[in-house]
Amino acid sequence: MTVQVNNLNWKIGGEAGYGILSAGEIFAYACAHGGLETFAYLEYPSLIRGGHNTYQVLVREDNVQSHSSQVDLLVALNKETIDRHLTEVVKDGALVYDSNEKDLRDYVCSRADAGCLGVPLEDLTKQAGGEKVMRNMVAVGVSFGLVKYPYDFIVELIDQVFSKKGAKMVQLNQAAAKAGYDYAQTNFAEKFDYQLKVKINKDQRMLINGNEAIALGAIKAGLKFYAAYPMTPATSILQYLVAQERDYKLVVKQTEDEIAAMNMAVGASFAGVRSMVATSGGGFALMSEALGLAGMTECGTVVVIAQRPGPATGLPTWTEQGDLRFALHAGQGDFPRVVLAPGDPEECFYMTFQAHNLADKYQLPVIVLTDKYMAEARQTVPFFNTESLKLDRGELADTSKLSADARFARYAMTPSGVSQRSIPSQPGGMFAANSDEHDDTGMANEEADTRQAQMDKRMKKLQALRSEIQEPVKLYGPKEAEVTLVGWGSTKGPILEAMKKSKNINFLQIRCLEPFPVKEVDTVLRQAKRRVLIENNYSGQL
Repeated sequence: MTVQVNNLNWKIGGEAGYGILSAGEIFAYACAHGGLETFAYLEYPSLIRGGHNTYQVLVREDNVQSHSSQVDLLVALNKETIDRHLTEVVKDGALVYDSNEKDLRDYVCSRADAGCLGVPLEDLTKQAGGEKVMRNMVAVGVSFGLVKYPYDFIVELIDQVFSKKGAKMVQLNQAAAKAGYDYAQTNFAEKFDYQLKVKINKDQRMLINGNEAIALGAIKAGLKFYAAYPMTPATSILQYLVAQERDYKLVVKQTEDEIAAMNMAVGASFAGVRSMVATSGGGFALMSEALGLAGMTECGTVVVIAQRPGPATGLPTWTEQGDLRFALHAGQGDFPRVVLAPGDPEECFYMTFQAHNLADKYQLPVIVLTDKYMAEARQTVPFFNTESLKLDRGELADTSKLSADARFARYAMTPSGVSQRSIPSQPGGMFAANSDEHDDTGMANEEADTRQAQMDKRMKKLQALRSEIQEPVKLYGPKEAEVTLVGWGSTKGPILEAMKKSKNINFLQIRCLEPFPVKEVDTVLRQAKRRVLIENNYSGQL
């Protein structure tokens, strides 16, 4: 076999608690720091403790946007990893296992065309002065030794990952990784036909997941209040923003439940600051009443729904796109909303920024729809270009033009449906933020003509904002193709990867789901010869 350079699919598996996450992230970041294009994805069960975990890293010379079902190098820290994943190893791939584990040693090579590389992981860990739990670092060292990757990158990443645990812990893990690295180079120098070489990139790139990109997009957009109740796979947004709270003068609140989170976000918007919540389908169910409140009071706020399989608790740590219809129709009655569906971390950043501008300018809730795959998968993307990003706070009332002797017409009729808004304590800006139907000052009113006028006013916003949605659809590939794939959200990456294997396919990505870009979608589909919808739910909700 010809040596494969900078084209490797690596996977490590083992029981929860044995450092699968830290091993995977060190491997992924070390590759990314060396200028390689990287995609990394963690899978773990819906358990508080225990269960089978894997971390998969796909490394290439050029752009990579999805994981692969084929594995070149499998690292097994237990027998279950072999049972589950050995069939994924390609013909010329390899399996690294702990030869100190007798059950693994006796069981391992059930497939002759996969190279079986027994490494005494536990012995090497002890020789380095560590405990058995540090076998993961030995395995990382072995992996990089096999592909002849510079050891300096591993040292750097171990220091970053373990520095908070003290210098001794850093030294022990570095020693464990070095022991594995040296063992691989000494014993398996010519037994694995894959190499990773450092690549010099002209542009700066970073390894980031969707949740982190959303948090950064919100901060850049001027977020000041974030409320959430922890729910996989949205929880890491809360964790990220908590860490940034002091530096960016944020208020980050972990609430008692999702009902409180959404109501607080609506209240923060009423108070005049940019607010956001994030949850998954089950938590969004609890938010739906307050979503209607945001619609009626015209308080713009951003809601992130990181989908997971339902119904009910469903599969908390797996991925699905089953909440599209829920996001489109949640709430009471009819009120305008925007639903955006980014397809990768880069789009998560820019579309979250746009979501906050739209929420403020058009005074309505904006939903950013992701899923577990996009929320937690990491990939290398260019540094975000923020120079052209401008905050748009919309129609803010001018105090000099307000009268202290009259109620403020917060819900006044306008051609666009967007009225000026005041903030609490603004002289002359007093009005009622009423969940009942109301007149232009917010006072409850049940007259038919008032109801008709206010409904028309609110729904009119959708007509005005259509022109402001940046690229509601994107077409990838040739304009004329034998097959047109249609998708939204996280299906973007796998579809683009599949397109690399065929020149007769194009892809229509729908990035805005409400208001739906009827004209743009119709134009593409009318020209398509064969149309295939790809989405990750049972009923084809799009």
